[in-house]
Amino acid sequence: MKAVLITGACINTGVAIVEKFASEGYNVVFTGRSAEKVHAAQTAYREKFPDVQIIGYHMDSLTDERTIDEKAVEELFESLDKQGIIIDALVLNAADQGLGIKVFENPLTDFMKVLNTNVVWNYCLSEHAARRMKENGGGSITFINSNTAYRAIPDRIAYVASKGGQLGMMRALALDLGKYNIRVNAVLPGMIKTDRWEKNPEFYAKVPSRYTPIGDVAVGEDVADAVWYFVAHARNTTGAELVVDGGNTIQLYPIIPEE
Repeated sequence: MKAVLITGACINTGVAIVEKFASEGYNVVFTGRSAEKVHAAQTAYREKFPDVQIIGYHMDSLTDERTIDEKAVEELFESLDKQGIIIDALVLNAADQGLGIKVFENPLTDFMKVLNTNVVWNYCLSEHAARRMKENGGGSITFINSNTAYRAIPDRIAYVASKGGQLGMMRALALDLGKYNIRVNAVLPGMIKTDRWEKNPEFYAKVPSRYTPIGDVAVGEDVADAVWYFVAHARNTTGAELVVDGGNTIQLYPIIPEE
């Protein structure tokens, strides 16, 4: 049975990606950090998409700030192997947002935690998936990256650094895995209307990055469509970046309309 593995898929953009693949007839394996949320999401997905198989796994990225949970990754793939589930697409959506990390105030372990989740853990997942893709004739790995890989934002130094490193890793993996027919690409969203958008309307009403050239910001479905393109249609594309930010990256500064 072929399937897509999507990390961080209990809320927000992860939900949109699961629903996109399930609606296209893909069997879906997804992960989340909370066992309760994984169970609830699995129930909801199965009710909405009864014609495909959907399996949720509870797993965290780290055992502590310095150490990724490699054993959990090994156990996940061993479980999939035993069930005969072939992962031919991996979507790396889970991330540590690294909110509020200040250069002179936060301990080094806060920086390490974000880098370990967003770079090292994703490498571990990619390696385990790629080993199986190699045996099965190929596959696709897609990173959900960020336009902050190119344009920094305040008090997010670990997150910005991790996203820049992640793009370098994506390109290196694309080069090394291309000979096995494994394509590796990245989607770079800008601002997304997530639950944070709904919970903080006053902040998001004034934040400059909402003023994009096309006048709107992305929803989860926009990111999911970009992922689907890489997995389902981009047969001859690897090492590529697809920016989904309403044009924010191309402008020197936002044009904020006068009230």
